[in-house]
Amino acid sequence: MTLPQFIRKSAFRNKRRSLLTITSMAFSMLLLCLLMTIWRTFYSDTGAPDAGLRLLVRHRVSLTFFLPSSYREKIRSVPGVTHVSPVTFYMGQWKDDRPENYFASVAVDPAEYIDVAADKIVSPDELRAWQRDRAGCLVDSHLAARHGWKIGDRIHLKGTYFPSDLDLTIRAMYRIDPPNDALYFNQKYLGEVVPYLKDRAGVFAVRVDSPSSVARVGAAIDELFHNSPNPTRAETEQTFRLDFLAMMGNVKAFILLISGAVTFAIMLVTANTMAMSIRERTREVAVLRTLGFTSRRILALFLSESLTMAAAGGVVGVCFCAALVPVIGAARGVGMPFAIHLSSQTMIIAMLSAGLLGIFSGMIPSYHAARKDIVDGLRYLG
Repeated sequence: MTLPQFIRKSAFRNKRRSLLTITSMAFSMLLLCLLMTIWRTFYSDTGAPDAGLRLLVRHRVSLTFFLPSSYREKIRSVPGVTHVSPVTFYMGQWKDDRPENYFASVAVDPAEYIDVAADKIVSPDELRAWQRDRAGCLVDSHLAARHGWKIGDRIHLKGTYFPSDLDLTIRAMYRIDPPNDALYFNQKYLGEVVPYLKDRAGVFAVRVDSPSSVARVGAAIDELFHNSPNPTRAETEQTFRLDFLAMMGNVKAFILLISGAVTFAIMLVTANTMAMSIRERTREVAVLRTLGFTSRRILALFLSESLTMAAAGGVVGVCFCAALVPVIGAARGVGMPFAIHLSSQTMIIAMLSAGLLGIFSGMIPSYHAARKDIVDGLRYLG
């Protein structure tokens, strides 16, 4: 019997216990890998390359405050600005409140919005049709396929945040990678059904001439309205997303807390399993010592067993996470550009974490087994 075969047979000697340990490790690694993916999506991803040419200008105090429409032309006058479009989140309800029927509905200026969001691909004919119809809308093709919509279909949105409903007609569809499952309609139509918003906008989406101009243009816009009754805050899409998340609470602390709890639980489970396994094999360890196995060799054998089970659980957990993340991404329906995907770096980190946890959790029981006296081990009755 070769050494790898011995390690494998020893690790899976008690098949039920080993299977339960691997299952616990797999579930924990699935959760840890998913949390790392969410962390990376929220706090590390910079978004699509085109996002590097865009700024979002909002009220400095809060996203719940609106800006005057007159700001649009003033922003346009800032050197480096090429296009500006108002953006107001309507967030209406379609049909009912089931999660699969939730998507973002956003009021923009059809005449200029696609110039700002140039990464959205729209047929020129459909774009002109949308621009001509005041009650028309532009829909993500992925969202349309999910609900079976086609050009010319009518959509009724019930107001939730604003006390007015919208009756829209699909005039155009766009493609974007990854899909953001959003619907866009005319800002002027929203001003008609919600008079309060006639001369206001929630955010101004600004496109600049080059990525190097982003910081300078953002500072110039904020300086322009610094002493006005409605001061602004110009920020990148990534920063805007983080501000949006901040409205839901301290997401970063929550992810860190859960990740720490998961890691601690994995160590306890693996350490307990290794301690039980080694205690049952006390006489076997004494026999191995009698046959000439050194303490270092025995320590390496037990650590290899712990690492084998941890690695098996890590592989299973990462594979399940790889299958789950696309499902979560397809069902997000938040209309924000949260392009959640499992990266190779996340999978590597998860596997390394599983291996290190397997080694550290098995270190203490393996060390004690390797130092056990031969005579005491042979006398052990279990």
